This record gives sequence, C-alpha cells and structure tokens, in this order.
Amino acid sequence: MAAGQQRDQDLVEHIGQADVLDQILIALLAGGHVLIEGVPGLGKTLLVRALAQALELDYARVQFTPDLMPSDVSGHAVYDPKTESFKIRRGPVFTNLLLADEINRAPAKTQSALLEVMQEGQVTIEGRGFALSPPFLTLATQNPVEQEGTYPLPEAQLDRFLLKVLIDYPQLEDEKQMVQAITTGRTASDFNLAQVPRVLSGADVVALQKAVAAITVDPQVVDYAVRIVAATRKWPGIALGAGPRGSIGLVRAARAQAVLAGRDFVTPDDVREIARPVLRHRITLAPELQIEGQSTDDVLTALLAKVEAPRK
Repeated sequence: MAAGQQRDQDLVEHIGQADVLDQILIALLAGGHVLIEGVPGLGKTLLVRALAQALELDYARVQFTPDLMPSDVSGHAVYDPKTESFKIRRGPVFTNLLLADEINRAPAKTQSALLEVMQEGQVTIEGRGFALSPPFLTLATQNPVEQEGTYPLPEAQLDRFLLKVLIDYPQLEDEKQMVQAITTGRTASDFNLAQVPRVLSGADVVALQKAVAAITVDPQVVDYAVRIVAATRKWPGIALGAGPRGSIGLVRAARAQAVLAGRDFVTPDDVREIARPVLRHRITLAPELQIEGQSTDDVLTALLAKVEAPRK
C-alpha cells in the first residue's frame, strides 16, 4: 500500500470525533435522522462519504440555499416532447445517506418537504408516491454561528430528528495528526476514500435495524426513560419540555446504544448516555438561563443527576 493511501486509512480509522461517529451509528441502527450542529470545515461531508463507503450505501449532498425549491430536493416531472409525456426526474432524496447541508438556510416550505420525506419514507411527485429504498438516513447540518439570512427550524420540525449531534473543533493532537496526514506530499483535495474498508452492505444495515428494534427493554428501564423525559416538562429553567416522541426516541436510541456496546439488553446507563443527544433539541430554556449563558446540556446534566435510576 502506498504511503499516501496508508495515511488516508489511518486518518479515517483513528483520528478524532469518536463520539460523533458513535452517535451517527446509533441513529442509523435505530432508523432515525440526525441534526448536526457545528461550524464549517469540521469534516461533516467527509464523515458521511466515509460512512457510505464503509456500508456500501448510496450518498447524496444538497446545499440548502434561500432559493432552493421543494422540487429541487424531492424531484419533479419533466415533459418529454419526443414521447409527448411527462417523465419523473428523481431528486437527491432518492439515496441512502442524504447530507442536507445548512438546512436552516432554506425557506420553511423546502425544509418541510424534506422533513415530510424523513417522516413518511416516500416522495409524492405529481400525485404519485415513490417509496425510498431502505436504509434512509438524513444528516442535516446547521451552523450555530451565522444566523443572518437563515430560517430556524421550529420545535415541531426539530422533534422529527432522533438525535442532535454537536461536532466541535478537534483536540490539538488529533488536529496535528490530521494536518500531517493531509499535507504531506500532496494536495488536500486528493483524499482517497477508496481505502475505507467495506464492512456491511445496505441489506445488512436493514437487518441490523430490525434486530435492534426487536430487543426487549425491561419495563423498569422504559419507566426510567419516560421519567427523564417527563422531568423536562416541570424542571426549573425549562420553558418547554420534550413530548412523547422524546420518550420513544430515547428508548429507540438506547437499544442501538446497547447493540453498539455489544449487548442484547438495555441498561439504565445506555439511557443516560444517549439522553443528551436525544433531548437537547427537544427542550427550550427559559430566557433567564439563556441570559446566564447556560446550555441545554448543562440543564440536562443536572436533571439526569436528580432522576433516580432503577436499582439492579
């Protein structure tokens, strides 16, 4: 193997953002969608491309802009003068892994079109329904810094995402390894994802999703998850708590967390570890906490410390 190819493989396998990758895999196993929040240039597109390569899945990317129309995402009918009939031109949502880059830059109508596809698993074009081939995972990104010219997602639409993943700057040592790997003896544009090993197929992913959904969760663990979500509705400093979809999402994600840990049963620790990504976009802080500079994760950490876990 050439030195550059070895560096590519080492970079994908070993350098940074392990928690982010784990959470995206949890969403994939649970059959949910992910909202990723982070500043530009942190490798979100590379992550999706590498995941698609490893799982032998189709991949598409849509850059959301203020002039993007719903048909640009879902597809539309095109008149063919030769046959004097309309042909369906399928949009980028007809894929397995869809990266919706900067989703909050598109108007509400386009956002809603994508979120409807995420919920229904099908696209309606000219009155005809077209089912998406499973698995289908949307990874929507938004920039937390630049808010000018954006259309923030309302709470009802945020609730459609199983997880909200925060991607931060890499650690210093990780960034040094990445820079060394990318800049040695070549341009930065020739990163070779062909070196990412294929570990599963699309059919394997669908089978895993079914297996994860079939895992039995002890009633005490379900009760713990529901009590956590219910606590957000009356916790001081939370103006709007999570709804029942939060409880459902927490149990679904906890199943996938257990499988990723190599277990066929869910523990209270699984629920606790995945609670922040499941709930951070489903709650709204009171203005006084926002003024104090507290984050949703700060509040959720305090809440999780107070909700009693079931005893073994």
